[in-house]
Amino acid sequence: MPNQENTARLLPDVAVHAQPHLAGALDWVGMADIQVPVLFDAGDGQAQRASARVGAFVNLNRPDKRGIHMSRLYLQVEQALSTQTLSADMLHALLRGFLDSHKDLSDRACLSIHFEHLVRRPALKSANSGWRAYPVCIEASLTGDEFLLEFGTEVVYSSTCPASAALSRQLIQDQFASDFDAGKPLDHAAVLAWLGSEKGIVATPHAQRSVARLRIRPAIGAGFHLIGLIDRVEHALGTPVQTAVKREDEQAFALANGGNLMFCEDAARRIQKALDADAALGDFHVRVEHQESLHPHDAVAYASKGVEGGYGSTP
Repeated sequence: MPNQENTARLLPDVAVHAQPHLAGALDWVGMADIQVPVLFDAGDGQAQRASARVGAFVNLNRPDKRGIHMSRLYLQVEQALSTQTLSADMLHALLRGFLDSHKDLSDRACLSIHFEHLVRRPALKSANSGWRAYPVCIEASLTGDEFLLEFGTEVVYSSTCPASAALSRQLIQDQFASDFDAGKPLDHAAVLAWLGSEKGIVATPHAQRSVARLRIRPAIGAGFHLIGLIDRVEHALGTPVQTAVKREDEQAFALANGGNLMFCEDAARRIQKALDADAALGDFHVRVEHQESLHPHDAVAYASKGVEGGYGSTP
């Protein structure tokens, strides 16, 4: 029966041996798509458990060392993320743990966490409600004492083209002029019936499902206020996609689209204005994508808080 000392000798660790002919420092080494549960408080005080995929990495700044200790990263990720609610302090401590366990190998660490957070949304008019799954990405890094944190999500909404709406109105006017003699008095009942017929809406503006992709650098101590962020963005746009939809909800959605005609530039500016005054956001980056139904390419606009050296420097 082998004792502990003998067992250790039977388990060689080839990663610690130098490979002179393959020497070189590496930017990042680690694991991607680690499957682990996470606890996330979206700002409502109710931590929700979700299935996440995690990337955990450190640099390898010792050219003479063959590899890092991946099992150490994995065990720290599993222990921290499956038992503690996600927070800036917890992520900072986790990254510090990465470096402490690689003191002789690394001086930089990073982490990425991807999952979906479910939020219950009421219908526009009816008493129904349904669930919306919002993707969440959290990224953190630690270099020396410099800790960087950001998180992101997406808001899906409907966008109706203002130019197409104007062209459609013109065609409706032309149809009206064709169907009603300008020299005769208008009959209220006839006009009302015409407006309710297919002739009364001979043309419709093109609309499309659109996506606002958000990246946020929270201010120190601000936390992850995901629901508040999403609420502000959806309110600014006015046409977020719905869950449970009865006829009265669909009609209300059509009214919302008619009252919120927007180019991608309009949508980006609406979101920018809604987020700009929020002191909890150290910086933000917005990518608005209108997945056009008129042509096969998308209309895209970017906006940011305008922080010097921040997100606005790159698309």
